[in-house]
Amino acid sequence: MERIKSLFIIKTKFEAFLVIYALALGAAERGHVYMQQYPGAGGHLLALACSGAVFMAGGKILDALDYQRGI
Repeated sequence: MERIKSLFIIKTKFEAFLVIYALALGAAERGHVYMQQYPGAGGHLLALACSGAVFMAGGKILDALDYQRGI
């Protein structure tokens, strides 16, 4: 069970950046869908919210990684 659990723990900054990249790809796709479903300013605001969420989550992931290391 410990080996499986360790697969879901981010240990290095490289792994953190891979996770953030995956989040960004998903958010970009979701933002594109929002702009198609809601044309105009509403769709653009929702797409902006998607990208903003990635910035906030990425910052938290990197901060948590530094905190875990004790830096």
